Amino acid sequence: MKAALAFHDKQVLPDGTIVEMKIWEVATPVVGSAHKLKYSLFYGANGKRLVGYDNERGKGDHRHIEDRQERYVFKTVELLMADFLADVHRLRGE
Repeated sequence: MKAALAFHDKQVLPDGTIVEMKIWEVATPVVGSAHKLKYSLFYGANGKRLVGYDNERGKGDHRHIEDRQERYVFKTVELLMADFLADVHRLRGE
């Protein structure tokens, strides 16, 4: 089984920034992760990532906040999306 896109949402906000969330179901966990999901959550503008959550092969679950990268403990899809959006709102000063 190849990766199957389970969720995709993209919004362009009035200030031109982009919020895009993609989640795929995979047959086996991505190296470094313990779950069968591959995800890429992005917030940024003009090609620059300001907030990002992903589980890149070999790195496992992690997040990017501006120029900082740190480990992220994945629990559920709902919590993943809530944490991501909370970081986006915090960075936007909302």
